[in-house]
Amino acid sequence: MGTNAAPDNAASDNAASDNAAPDNAAPVNPAPDNPAPDNPAASAQASVQASTKVSAQASAQASAPIRLSGELARLRALFRERPVRLREIIAVLRQRAWLLVILLCALPFCVPLSVPGVSTPFGLAAALIALALARGREPKLSDKTLDRRLPPGFFGKLTGFTGGLVRWLEKWQRPRLASVMGSPALMRLHGAGLLASSLVLMLPLPVPFSNTLPAIGVLLVAGGLLERDGLCVLAGHAMFLASVLYLTLWGHAAVELVHYLWD
Repeated sequence: MGTNAAPDNAASDNAASDNAAPDNAAPVNPAPDNPAPDNPAASAQASVQASTKVSAQASAQASAPIRLSGELARLRALFRERPVRLREIIAVLRQRAWLLVILLCALPFCVPLSVPGVSTPFGLAAALIALALARGREPKLSDKTLDRRLPPGFFGKLTGFTGGLVRWLEKWQRPRLASVMGSPALMRLHGAGLLASSLVLMLPLPVPFSNTLPAIGVLLVAGGLLERDGLCVLAGHAMFLASVLYLTLWGHAAVELVHYLWD
């Protein structure tokens, strides 16, 4: 009887060990956190729409026009060490050339920048371009005006004097009041305003700020047309009217002074 008890216990131990789970058994894979969508077609369509949106945003950023500060930096890099002609500037600026040329012609009058031989050709070029815009035609400048040379480093000096003004203008401008530029007739009217301001720039008046005020008006109108900012355009015309009033007051004061001294 006693000798049969041990084998029974051993068989019981072997059966228990056979039924036990092995230590190196493969783990059971848990259920994924993001189960596969029920509708694969809908998922593919959403993916295509997202890709299209990203591509459209990237294309819009790539096609966005360069702002005035960027154009000035590009011109400064291209013509740093040699004289430059107005013809070359227009070729670099391409589609937006004419309004940007008017801006460049007005910038030297906004600050005390002394460059010999620049005032008359710049004022004349701005006036001729504005005249063509007022008539609704493509501007055409004479070869003499187009071949006028600017000294080396001109754009570096111009950027140094006007960089703060340009950055302030770009920070303030944004597309608004599109109705101000909503028809060809209104665009011609803005061209007429630019022409009047440009003609004032050419006047050799011995009056403080006689060129600065209309130059700022040109800067605001042309910059507003480039950036589709109707409020900026209206502010430019208001600046021109203010410059006319300013010069009128100076003229009246000069006449009164002459009468006083003559009498």
